[in-house]
Amino acid sequence: MLDVIVIGGGPSGLMAAIAAAEQKKKVLLIEKSNKLGKKLAISGGGRCNVTNRLSVDEIIKHIPGNGRFLYSPFTVYNNENIIEFFEGLGVKLKEEDHGRMFPVSNRAQDVVDALVKELKRLQVDIRLQTSVAKLLMDDEKILGVRLEDGTELLAKAVVVAVGGKAVPQTGSTGDGYPWAERAGHTVTELYPTEVPVKSKESFIESRELQGLALRDVAVSVLNKKGKAIVTHKMDMLFTHFGLSGPAILRCSQFIVKERKKNNGAPVRIRIHTLTEFNEETCLQYLNKLIKEDPKKALKNSWKGIAPERWLLFLMERAHINPSQVAAEISQEKIRSFARELVSFEMDVHGTLPLEKAFVTGGGVSVKEIEPKTMASKMKTGLYFCGEILDIHGYTGGYNITSALVTGRIAGMSAGSL
Repeated sequence: MLDVIVIGGGPSGLMAAIAAAEQKKKVLLIEKSNKLGKKLAISGGGRCNVTNRLSVDEIIKHIPGNGRFLYSPFTVYNNENIIEFFEGLGVKLKEEDHGRMFPVSNRAQDVVDALVKELKRLQVDIRLQTSVAKLLMDDEKILGVRLEDGTELLAKAVVVAVGGKAVPQTGSTGDGYPWAERAGHTVTELYPTEVPVKSKESFIESRELQGLALRDVAVSVLNKKGKAIVTHKMDMLFTHFGLSGPAILRCSQFIVKERKKNNGAPVRIRIHTLTEFNEETCLQYLNKLIKEDPKKALKNSWKGIAPERWLLFLMERAHINPSQVAAEISQEKIRSFARELVSFEMDVHGTLPLEKAFVTGGGVSVKEIEPKTMASKMKTGLYFCGEILDIHGYTGGYNITSALVTGRIAGMSAGSL
């Protein structure tokens, strides 16, 4: 009889297995693919953003999906503990912009290797290419697992760390949701977050802006009344199907929710290119640039205020001929152009599917999980951690922090049964 079975070799599962094994328990880690830490190895563009150094309040602000649930777990184990843990394993970390922590080596594989080495040091039994078919349980408690080949393994505790449904090529194919439901848990509706969005606007379908990147623009998602629900000031990118880039990924879950509210109607988004100006001050700025050399063509007067393709595209929308001499243009047209620069609006018509998302929204309801132990409130000996839970954050080390913290606590609790 085993003490703890951990299902899933992603960040939360690796952390859970280590935490349980530290208590001198017999731990088995089961992973269905041929290697551990597949998603970790490709995270952060292959550099692995292991956590974030911002304050707990700031981190939770960056986890719009049930981040508040983490206040209690963070009193047990937090981002600073994660940093100490990795440094203790010999993985030196460095801080980059917005508090993001990366290995000094810039190699995600170093993070995976350190975790695997620690598992081996703690004598965790690892089974790769092994699939779990179901959880074994009675009315009160968990008994163990049944593998796909029919083998039954009994244990005092089982930690489910199988991830969500995003990035399925790493093995996150949603296996854990039916198990959770069989144990009596509610699985809230799944949806893509941190995902590129689609648009049927004519300029998207004609691909005239494909590949155009805008730096540090403010992107807002608008509700039916035209009010901004959320705004993110970051980079964005026009693609052949719609929009992508950090600002768009952060806005995507709000687009999904707004569409659901309006029965799938398109959602308006606003792009504020010159974020330091409003319409009035932008008009003054454009006039000032014209006055510097009234004989110049407009496209030369305004050159450099935005990428040329974007500038020409917005000038066309304001019915301005780019070759026109600056002195000959009406104030009305300049105002119209200023408006495009500070509040360009377009429709988006949905997102790419969950399989193309970075993070899964929805999952096992956190109302049914004990926050200080990650224990199921439905079955004794059952624990959940990581992305299978209905917790999701923006990219930037927030999801992985949530996975490592909940994994650590689930493993500690399972190991102390």
